Amino acid sequence: MGRAYQNRKESMAKTAGQKTRLYSRYGKEIYVCAKNGGTDPDGNLALRRLIDKAKKDQVPTHVIERGIEKAVGGGGEDYDTARYEGFGPGGCMVIVDCLTDNMKRTFTEVRQAFVKNDAKIGSPGTVGHMFDHQAVFVFKSEDEEAVLETLMMADVDVSDIEVDNGMINVFAPHTEFFKAKTALTDDTPDRHFEVEEITFVPQNHTQISGEDVAQFEKFLAALEDCDDVQNIYHNAEIADS
Repeated sequence: MGRAYQNRKESMAKTAGQKTRLYSRYGKEIYVCAKNGGTDPDGNLALRRLIDKAKKDQVPTHVIERGIEKAVGGGGEDYDTARYEGFGPGGCMVIVDCLTDNMKRTFTEVRQAFVKNDAKIGSPGTVGHMFDHQAVFVFKSEDEEAVLETLMMADVDVSDIEVDNGMINVFAPHTEFFKAKTALTDDTPDRHFEVEEITFVPQNHTQISGEDVAQFEKFLAALEDCDDVQNIYHNAEIADS
């Protein structure tokens, strides 16, 4: 792939408001995942991955448990997935994933975030083909060959491995997430993953600069303010000033 993975998204909770939104999004996603696939993390691998991710993002245990308990009781809420694609400020490509109980409301809010920030929402598939749905692992190591051998011995279909400033970046098809994590953990039980997630990785990046940078940040903030937005993926790369 020839590019280092940008370790963490800019969505780390820093204020009470951001934390509330983060907890709400995880609670909703855990509920939907448990309702659709079962409440036992051992039998629902997607739920297990989601719980691990929530803990890494410091989501309180009671938020996780409430989402699962809600699914046990039926919850009474039905959410549909929605994905919107388009171009952000500076021509960067953007994918927005949502969980919603009102498609019309969600589309209106997401569309307004695009329209008001010099961005253009497109039809399904507009930019999705320019991203790879990948399992991504980032951890401290510089022994690229040893990591690759470990994964190959476990018959993991590795897409790419990169070394960047003392960190190994492993990319694999999203379907290989648990196989890859098991192989890496069995090889080094105390290995700490800086990143372990399934995400959309851009095949190339669009550099944005000047006034587009402020507009892009405003655009992301507008999307983050939409309660139904769960994840935002983009290929923007901020130019060095």
